[in-house]
Amino acid sequence: EEEAALVQLCHQAPTDKKPEAASWYREQGNQEFKRGHYQAALRLYSKVASHELPGSPEVSVCFANRSAALLHLGHFEVCLEDIARAESHGYPDRLLPKVLLRKAECLLCLGRLQDAQDILRVLESKIALDGVMTTHLTRLKKLSQLKVKLGEKERCPEPAREAAGGTQGEPEIWEENNRISGASSSLSLSFDAERGRHLVASQDIVPGQSLVKEEAFVSVLCPGESLPLQDGDTAWDTRATNADLYCHRCLRQLLASVPCQGCSYAKYCSQDCADMAWQQYHRTECSLGALLLTLGVFCHVALRTVLLAGFAEVSRLVAWSHHGDKNLQNPEASCKPLSEAAGAGSRGVPGCDSSGRYQSSYQALFHLLPHTEQHSPEHKFLCTISVVALCKQLQAAGLEAAVLSQESPQQWSKPKTCEKTSDELSPELKTVAEAMLRHVLQLQCNAQAITVMQELGPGDGAVVDKKPVRLATAFFPVLSLLNHSCCPNTSVSFSGTAATVRASQPISSGQEVLHCYGPHWCRMRVAERQQLLSQYFFECRCPACLEELESGVKSVVSIRNSFCCPKCQAQMQGEKDTLCCSNEACATSTSRDHLSGRLQDLQQQIKKALGLLRIGKADQAIKMLLKCQMDAGTFLSPEHLLMGEMEDHLAQVYATLGKWQEAARHLKKSIEIVEMHHGPSSVETGHELFKLAQILFNGFAVSEAMSTIQRAEGILSVHFGPQSAQIQELQEMKACLSELPRNILQRT
Repeated sequence: EEEAALVQLCHQAPTDKKPEAASWYREQGNQEFKRGHYQAALRLYSKVASHELPGSPEVSVCFANRSAALLHLGHFEVCLEDIARAESHGYPDRLLPKVLLRKAECLLCLGRLQDAQDILRVLESKIALDGVMTTHLTRLKKLSQLKVKLGEKERCPEPAREAAGGTQGEPEIWEENNRISGASSSLSLSFDAERGRHLVASQDIVPGQSLVKEEAFVSVLCPGESLPLQDGDTAWDTRATNADLYCHRCLRQLLASVPCQGCSYAKYCSQDCADMAWQQYHRTECSLGALLLTLGVFCHVALRTVLLAGFAEVSRLVAWSHHGDKNLQNPEASCKPLSEAAGAGSRGVPGCDSSGRYQSSYQALFHLLPHTEQHSPEHKFLCTISVVALCKQLQAAGLEAAVLSQESPQQWSKPKTCEKTSDELSPELKTVAEAMLRHVLQLQCNAQAITVMQELGPGDGAVVDKKPVRLATAFFPVLSLLNHSCCPNTSVSFSGTAATVRASQPISSGQEVLHCYGPHWCRMRVAERQQLLSQYFFECRCPACLEELESGVKSVVSIRNSFCCPKCQAQMQGEKDTLCCSNEACATSTSRDHLSGRLQDLQQQIKKALGLLRIGKADQAIKMLLKCQMDAGTFLSPEHLLMGEMEDHLAQVYATLGKWQEAARHLKKSIEIVEMHHGPSSVETGHELFKLAQILFNGFAVSEAMSTIQRAEGILSVHFGPQSAQIQELQEMKACLSELPRNILQRT
């Protein structure tokens, strides 16, 4: 019964290739291309590539179509890659002149004149040999235009661009710790019964200093939001999710994806990434795609973890856990106090190797606490049947040998035939299942979300708005050593599958290095934070929590995000269903539900206004946002975060219209509110200042733009480092403004 239900659920997340889906996506892509919506066409042609069966003659046409969209979008190098893919997949000879002309145009745009000439000669000979000349008249005309352009480029070569000085940022000084892989030499690994394993500053640390640089041991892309399919619905969704936008192995942003040969789900940034993923884990995962999507990302991470570790290492550690070694079940119990282990360094700390070095390895990952006793029986049972269902499917699909690494690489690409097996799992798969169950339980407390700043809207405007999005779930054994604080002294950023931890404030020698697991004191009240942190099986006793709990003072988050009296605008207060005005002379009261309902209605109206902006109705969007602002002023605190968000949205609309002064005025109000909530040196303030710098730059407010750029640089370099994309863009804006004629600089 349970298996039948699981099969039914898997039908809602199909990952097999469907030629009829490819035909439908191609038709949709062609329509978008004709309308001039090349970005939409590009996404749809990538969906075609994912659904075409390997060896189909349509594969080459798909890559050729996508190359046309890439040419229009100005991605010339990637366009050439798709043309090469089309040719290697047997692109029809009768259509080749069209693609060769596109290739010559790309080469010309890239300044590769000799290569462009060679292609044009091949193209001329092909057209000359074609008996039906009339079909190529348009191409001949374009060919002659390209030859004229080529001649002009040869006569007037472009001057070599001078390298812009100082735009690369100063390289960071980094000395790796010889006891903790990926950690700075300014850290040391410590242990005590209360805090467990943790990292401590062994010297004074300054803001912006890199403390940990770690590649994820394992990561799995989160598929992103998509509506579950109902009976009779088509699975052919035109929306782009994370699964369409990022490489499933390295998490780089995709432009023209390389599809998996076996399923329609996995997509990669290059053939190298596709081959590496296949060798390491996807040869096992490929046919299980629907089941993995149904069971969820934690099960997927658990499976990929054991595949990457290899069966030999998995069985060694599982066997060790069986041999009555209580150290593994309760690592803290066996750890010597640091005073006793002074001579042995960190050898007494679980997860370290025999030399006392803590590495980002499977052994360190295996030693992360699963908190088996704290999980509810219901949760453990659900995790167990999920893991068993996955292992039974591995056995039924004949994939057990692949999991146990008993095949040679030459056999990996051969399809497996299903063979009848008993219901009982083999001893080896029971070992794999036990390790996977441990990892699923570990993930609740040790999973790290890899986030990325994702552009909102098309991203082709003068001001780019971004928001943080959960991209993947990963295990980082070294990063997991950092304990939580609601007021942390570090900031974590990601580049692909790599995490970098930087100091966000001065850290004195001997002070613990702390990371926020999510609930930050700036964003929520202590009761909400403690409730969220309960999943980690500890009670937070950080300074922010202790101050709120012991003083009994209402948190600033509650005050700033409070409702205000509809009559006198004083703060409404009360812990129960009825809220009363804090102004005794007014004494107005109203229900919390009524005001919460008004807040929800307001958020819906804001969403509608942004929808109007997306379809080009900026004037209507402004009217609706201004009306929302007036309505909000009657029942929300002036410092409410939503008031700041509305100012930000108005700035976005005015920037779309090119009204830079108005946009700057609204964004400055947004920054004031963001600073109140998150602090003047927070990453949130840095992102807002980055947008303000873009607006002032486009409005030629040179002096103010320069000072805003400087402030944004100072904040963002602490959180993301001097080499980050945002810092590079700020430095380019600064260099551009510095080169403006003196008379313009004086006027602005």
